[in-house]
Amino acid sequence: MLKAGVLGAGHLGKIHLRLLQESDKYELVGFYDADLINGKKVSAEFGYTYFNNINELIAAVDVVDIVTPTLSHYECAKKAMESGKHIFIEKPITNTLEEAEELLELEVKFGVIGQVGHVERFNPAFTAVKNAIHEPMFIETHRLAEFNPRGTDVPVVLDLMIHDIDAILSVVNSKVKKINASGVSVISQSPDIANARLEFENGCVANLTASRISLKNMRKSRFFQKDAYISVDFLEKKVEVVKMKDAPKNPGDFDMILQNAEGVKKQIYFENPSIATNNAILDELESFADSINNGTTPVVSLKQGTEALKVALQIIASFDDNKILN
Repeated sequence: MLKAGVLGAGHLGKIHLRLLQESDKYELVGFYDADLINGKKVSAEFGYTYFNNINELIAAVDVVDIVTPTLSHYECAKKAMESGKHIFIEKPITNTLEEAEELLELEVKFGVIGQVGHVERFNPAFTAVKNAIHEPMFIETHRLAEFNPRGTDVPVVLDLMIHDIDAILSVVNSKVKKINASGVSVISQSPDIANARLEFENGCVANLTASRISLKNMRKSRFFQKDAYISVDFLEKKVEVVKMKDAPKNPGDFDMILQNAEGVKKQIYFENPSIATNNAILDELESFADSINNGTTPVVSLKQGTEALKVALQIIASFDDNKILN
């Protein structure tokens, strides 16, 4: 069992504390929170050991789980890595690209492993179809959320859209060539609604929409590729897979057959991959433990987290080119 400590005991931090304590792959040593009052309160309520000093917690563990506000990610991660500790760091990896790139250097320098908390990679709906997504050429995502003051200190791109950016980058084996985006600030100082169009070198196009002032929640992605359409509902944990194959010479009465202008006939059929029930946050934490114990690359490496941040920041930068509407 790996000795683990958590930095940050806010809403998500408390979830991490509970799951680390439940996991048979970790021994939860304790946590540190910069807010002494909150730290004492969480300790008294749940019985977790509270460390008054961040350095003492880092020294007592093998793995540092960073669930602090984004602005402090870099400093916390740097301190842990320089102490030779593995780090799990919530998304986005850091506040700036320069900070993320320095963490990549520290990972190599100190021989530690890091993973970024892009939890949708462990969503059972996505994992059920990920291997079926091959060279998608058009992708459409919608991530809509009802308003919540948490997270409004950063643009909606870093708060919500980055989930879809990471998922897209994990299935499109090509570099981003061009980005066009626009953002609208409605209630926050930073954009609350954003739309981005990503064009990849291989011709794939992705259209992403994110909003944190919607009347309903939605987290859907659609992948279009040759002979297949794949829809992933991250919220409801459902998938829809529609495929095409050459039509049989003698189709059955209930076979769905399409014929194009050239006379080529295709049969449409549906696949229903099984979707396992899981706790995605527990899965990502335990997957990280496996990476440490086996010396393998994490499912969401620091490099991948950095690439997602890079694209997110490029989207935000393009807001200036298209002017943010207020």
